[in-house]
Amino acid sequence: MSPVLLVIARTGAVSLLGLFAGGLVFTVLAPSLRALPAPAYVRYWQALNVDYGRAMPVLLLTCLALLLATCAMSFPRGRLVFWLTIVALLLLVATIVLTLTRLDPLNQLANSWDADQPPTDWADVRLRWWALHGVRTAMATLAFFALLIAQAADGEGGTVSAHAAARHGQISA
Repeated sequence: MSPVLLVIARTGAVSLLGLFAGGLVFTVLAPSLRALPAPAYVRYWQALNVDYGRAMPVLLLTCLALLLATCAMSFPRGRLVFWLTIVALLLLVATIVLTLTRLDPLNQLANSWDADQPPTDWADVRLRWWALHGVRTAMATLAFFALLIAQAADGEGGTVSAHAAARHGQISA
C-alpha cells in the first residue's frame, strides 16, 4: 500500500477527529454555559443542535471512512501503529453510538421545548446531557490522542520523505 495514501488518510482523520474533539472540549471548558437561565440555555441548546445536526454527520462519517482506510493501511506499519489506530477507530465508533443512542434523543427532546416556558425537569435533562457529553468528550479526545501517538510511532512520524517515496517507487531519483 502506498505510504502517500496512508499519510493523506491519516492526516485527514487526525484533522477531522481533532476538530471534533476540540469542539467537544471547548464546550466542557465553557462553564458559563451551565450558568445561563433556562430560556437562554434552551435557546442556546436548540441553536447548537441545528448547527451540529448539519455539520457533525458529514464530519464524523468522513472521519470514520478515513480512519477505516488508515487502519487497513496501518497493518504493515507494525503492531503498535496498527493497534493504536484500531483503538482510535473503536473509540470513534463508541462516540458515534453514544451520540446517536443517548445524546441525540436528549437533543430532540430539548428541540421540542418552548424556550420561554421550558418544562419543570429541564435542568435534570441538561444534567444528564452534560454527564453523557463528558463521557463522549473523553472518548473522542482519547481517540484523537491514540491516532496522534500512532502517527508519531510510525517509522517516519507518518510523513513520507522524498527518499522514502523513491525507495517505494513513487518518484524517480
